[in-house]
Amino acid sequence: MDKIITEDEQKAAVKTLERLISVPSYNQPAEEGAPFGRGIRNALDEMMKICDELGFKTYEDPDGYYGYAEVGSGDKIFGVICHLDTVPAGDLGKWEHNPFKGTVINDAVYGRGSQDDKGPGIAALYAVKALMDQGYHFNQRIRFIYGTDEEILWRGIAEYHKKEAPIDSGISPDAEFPLIYAEKGLQQSYLVGPGTDQLKINLKNAFNAVPDSAVYDGPKQDEVKAALDKHGFEYTSDNNSITVIGKSVHAMMAPEGTNAVLRLAIALDDVFDFKPLDFIGKLFKEDATGSNVLGDVRDESGQLTFNISSLEINKNETRMQIDLRIPVTIDRDNLLAKLSKQVAAYDLKYVHFDYLAPLYVPKDSKLVQTLMKVYKEQTGDVNAEPQISGGATFARTMNNCVAFGGMLPTTPDYMHQANEQWPLPDMYKAMEIYAQAIKKLCVD
Repeated sequence: MDKIITEDEQKAAVKTLERLISVPSYNQPAEEGAPFGRGIRNALDEMMKICDELGFKTYEDPDGYYGYAEVGSGDKIFGVICHLDTVPAGDLGKWEHNPFKGTVINDAVYGRGSQDDKGPGIAALYAVKALMDQGYHFNQRIRFIYGTDEEILWRGIAEYHKKEAPIDSGISPDAEFPLIYAEKGLQQSYLVGPGTDQLKINLKNAFNAVPDSAVYDGPKQDEVKAALDKHGFEYTSDNNSITVIGKSVHAMMAPEGTNAVLRLAIALDDVFDFKPLDFIGKLFKEDATGSNVLGDVRDESGQLTFNISSLEINKNETRMQIDLRIPVTIDRDNLLAKLSKQVAAYDLKYVHFDYLAPLYVPKDSKLVQTLMKVYKEQTGDVNAEPQISGGATFARTMNNCVAFGGMLPTTPDYMHQANEQWPLPDMYKAMEIYAQAIKKLCVD
């Protein structure tokens, strides 16, 4: 198979990625025309300029929610779904170089967004640019769709769906090769019940993380420590408080973690007579698959995961924060009805917060089969198989769309971490994979 990406195109892609990284684009307070902050709007403006310069037709939502760039003609649309927002840099003291000055260091493109998701988006863009420059005729429109709120609430891509035509098929370069054909449904909710004067705790954490610590500074600490000892739960203490120790993992892998909030709640349930605590202490316990509550829920995409990340108890109410990753073929309505019935027995009420529908594209579909064939040809990884995930990419918001790269399985993972960087050999390999795949799917 003849190589498509030239050395000049590799160099040009790197320069463009440096340019885009140098526009900080993490979520900030809204301004007029910039619903997620001025930085993200600046990145959207810059991306549209880049696409214009490369010969794509562009459209930028005047309110700043999204933009797109396309080439080709016809009624059908092949989408490449990217996002321009990043997480913040975090503690700058942990970075060896400026996170917002895109630059090549030690044979890698360095800076926030190099892996997630500015780098893969640029790699795919230059793959199509190479096909354009070499005179290939596209049998449909290829549309690069740029979201602006992927790291928070997906409001930018929601606005796109309100205003624009759906795609017919596509990829999202926001994960890992070979590809993800199934992503579990993501349900985030609250369990709310009565309060109590017996104790007060305020353990707030992100929905999507298993908490690695839980602090208790209320009454009956000696009894609580005795309960923790009885269960064999690790903790530290001083004169004023107890800190239960856990192990944090992403909620999609909740059974692999150790939930400190659950461990504290189990101990508290031994000490205090309070029905909402019984839900954790006597029913849920530490089972992050939810089997004690909902039974064994699984299909080909894997088993349900059930993360209780937060617990608040005061005199007015009890509130638990839950994250469910629901296997793709499971009836969500029936599952939630069962959950509502179960928690009601503990004076808790199920309250919806947010839901992302699952992704599922059959493994024997033309899209999956074509992408897998190209990946194997380009990498020699002949034993690779399509993957499933409890995570969430923009692919799940589109018709017949899968997450495809841009990280290779061997690429060091720097996403959301200090010193984010993408090794140049991996970037160049991704560019070639994207070029060959889009040629197969979108060229006569």
